[in-house]
Amino acid sequence: MDESPLEQQSQSHEQENEIVTEGSAFGHGEPPSQDGSVPPKVDSPVEVLDEKVSKQIIKEGHGSKPSKYSTCFLHYRAWTKHTQHKFEDTWQEQQPIELVLGKGVVMLSVKQKKKEMTGLAMGVASMKSGERALLHIGWELGYGKDGNFSFPNVPPMADLLYEGKARSDMTVEERIGAADRRKMDGNNLFKDDKLEEAMQQYEMAIAYMGDDFMFQLYGKYQDMALAVKNPCHLNMAACLIKLKRYDEAIGHCNIVLTEEEKNPKALFRRGKAKAELGQMDSAREDFRKAQKYAPDDNAIRRELRGIAEQEKAVYQKQKEMYKGIFGGGRDESGGKGKSRNWLIMLWQWLVSLFSRILGRNRVKAD
Repeated sequence: MDESPLEQQSQSHEQENEIVTEGSAFGHGEPPSQDGSVPPKVDSPVEVLDEKVSKQIIKEGHGSKPSKYSTCFLHYRAWTKHTQHKFEDTWQEQQPIELVLGKGVVMLSVKQKKKEMTGLAMGVASMKSGERALLHIGWELGYGKDGNFSFPNVPPMADLLYEGKARSDMTVEERIGAADRRKMDGNNLFKDDKLEEAMQQYEMAIAYMGDDFMFQLYGKYQDMALAVKNPCHLNMAACLIKLKRYDEAIGHCNIVLTEEEKNPKALFRRGKAKAELGQMDSAREDFRKAQKYAPDDNAIRRELRGIAEQEKAVYQKQKEMYKGIFGGGRDESGGKGKSRNWLIMLWQWLVSLFSRILGRNRVKAD
C-alpha cells in the first residue's frame, strides 16, 4: 500500500506551536467527581434524540455541536439501566475508544472492536463542547437482543446509561496520528484481501482530514496531513478497482491530483480505471503522464503496452472486415465479382439518393 516520503516527516515533527482544532469527544481528562459506582442522579429535562436515545444535561456546554465527520476519542462510564450494574469505565481502564461520526453511520477502531455504539454516537453527536450529560440508550441501539457475554458483560435486551463529558480541543498531531493508525489498519486488511473492511478504515482516516481541518493547515502541518490523507485516497482507489467500482476509483484519484497533479500513482490508477471503462485515449494520456514522472515503473510500461496491443488487434479486425467489403480477389467460393457488384449497387443507390435530393430542391424552387 502507498507510503509517502512525507510520512517520515510526520514522525519527527516538533511538539511546540501546536495548532488546536475543533472536534467532539468525551474528555481525556479527569472523570466526574463521584466514585462512579452508580449512575449520577440528574433532574434536568429529558431531551429525546431518537425513539431509543435520550439525553439529560448535567452541565451545559458551549459552542456548536460536532460537524460532519467529527472524530472522537471517547471516555465514558456505562451501566445497565435497570440493575445499575457498571459494565465499563474507560477512565478507570485508561483506555479510550476511537469513534468517527460521518455519512450517517458510526465507524470504529478495528483494534478496539466496538460495534454496539450507534446509540452512544447519536448522543455524542448532540453534545456541545464542554457539555456533560447522561445518555439513555435502548437495547436496540446498544448490545441488542442477545447482549454480550464476553467483555463487557451486558445482559440480553439491556437498556443502557452512559455518562461522559465532551471536549473541544484536539491537536493536529493527535488527529494526524489517529488517521495514520487507521491507514495502517486498512493496509493490513488490504493485504488479507478484506477490501470492504480496509475501505472502512481508509474512510475513517480521511474523515479526520475533513475540509474544515485541512483549511486551517499550512507549512509542515499541511504536508504531514497530506502525507496520510492522499495515500488513503489512493488505497481506496486500489480497493475500488479490485471491486470493479471504476467511477468511484477515478473520483479518489481526482482528489489526490487536485493536491498533487504530478502524482504518478494517482495518474496510474486513474488510467487503469479508465481503461477498464473502455476510455482508452484518456487512459493512455494518464499512463503517459505517469510514465513522465515515474519513467522506470514497469507497471506503467505494461499498461501502455497492453493498450497498444489491444488497439492493434482492433485495427486488424477492422482491416479484415473492410477487406471483405472493398477488397478484390476471390472469396472462399471462387467468385470474382461479388465485391465489384456490391460497389456498383452502392454507387447506383448514391446516384438515386442524390437525384431525389435535387428533385426536391427543384420543387421547392418552383
